[in-house]
Amino acid sequence: MTAPPAAPTTDPAAVVTRDLRAVISRLHRRLREVATSDGLTPSQVAALTRIGKREASSASALAALEGVRPQSMAATLATLEERGLVRRDADPEDGRRQLLSLTETGRSTFDGERQARREWLADAVRTHADDDELRVLARAVAILERVLA
Repeated sequence: MTAPPAAPTTDPAAVVTRDLRAVISRLHRRLREVATSDGLTPSQVAALTRIGKREASSASALAALEGVRPQSMAATLATLEERGLVRRDADPEDGRRQLLSLTETGRSTFDGERQARREWLADAVRTHADDDELRVLARAVAILERVLA
């Protein structure tokens, strides 16, 4: 037996946040599409990005952050290593562990991906927003910063 559908809400905050989540999800997908270059898969770009931002220093930490099995992350990292984007070095404090870092090529790719996303978003905003809307967006960013604080 399934639950009956929820009644539509008239709470303005609930409506706005529902729409905001949907737009942010679409924006996130679009930014991933823009950034996927050199034939990298979305999971490879995600791993490269996390390593580039120093969010994960090991394969197991990276797998946990991405919500994938260690075996899946091992395959992703193997491809990135084969392409010369990522390297593994022995952890000086724990010889059993390997630390991940970007190679020069990996750093260049990572920086290029970030720049491509920045440029696409700036161009899209310039194209679709007038000066008044830019001010509204700036206010919205400030509000979101407060919400996240």
